[in-house]
Amino acid sequence: MNFDRKIKIAPSILSADFADFGREIRAIEAQGADWVHVDVMDGHFVPNLTFGPPAVKAFRKHVETVMDVHLMISPVDASIEAYADAGTDILTAHIEAGPHIHRTLQAIRAAGMKAGVALNPGTPAEAIAHLLEMADLVCVMTVNPGFGGQKFIDMTDKIRRLREMIGDREIHIEIDGGVDPTTAPLVVAAGADVLVAGSAVFRGGSVHNPQVYGENIAAIRKAATGYA
Repeated sequence: MNFDRKIKIAPSILSADFADFGREIRAIEAQGADWVHVDVMDGHFVPNLTFGPPAVKAFRKHVETVMDVHLMISPVDASIEAYADAGTDILTAHIEAGPHIHRTLQAIRAAGMKAGVALNPGTPAEAIAHLLEMADLVCVMTVNPGFGGQKFIDMTDKIRRLREMIGDREIHIEIDGGVDPTTAPLVVAAGADVLVAGSAVFRGGSVHNPQVYGENIAAIRKAATGYA
């Protein structure tokens, strides 16, 4: 993966048709998705249960772009190798998920993946000040994690602070939660470059009507950048 700050749209397959993930993934990529975002939830760290390593490995067969796996689980470290084996490109863990996040990020990189660290809305930017040399991505939650389709929480001040802290380091700022054509320009103006969108991408479309996915992705991209 070559680093650049071009705006990337990363549809969350949590909003896809669970009975047809393969075709859903191929459809969103064909319609302009830059990354594929996979939300892993354990029913413990967050109040929902989604995918595990076998499902992620199955998704990998269909992903041609970047598979961006967001772990909303605790503990994390024991699962890192399984997600590496599943073909994950970027593995993101929550700073709130355990006491040794520095070790976790080291282990993610050692397993051959890019390392992401996620911050819940109540966690300040300064919490990762001593982790920036270990991180390839910072995920700013703009909802409280655990469910799709939630209302956007304004974290633009935090995003701006992170952008200042990151400086010229090759670290993406990803936004997860409530991203749509209304909120996308706010977070991009603050310094974000990866936009996770679930319902805003999948709403109204299907594998039988995939052009709607493309229209939705283009609308988010145009709102964020001025270009479809």
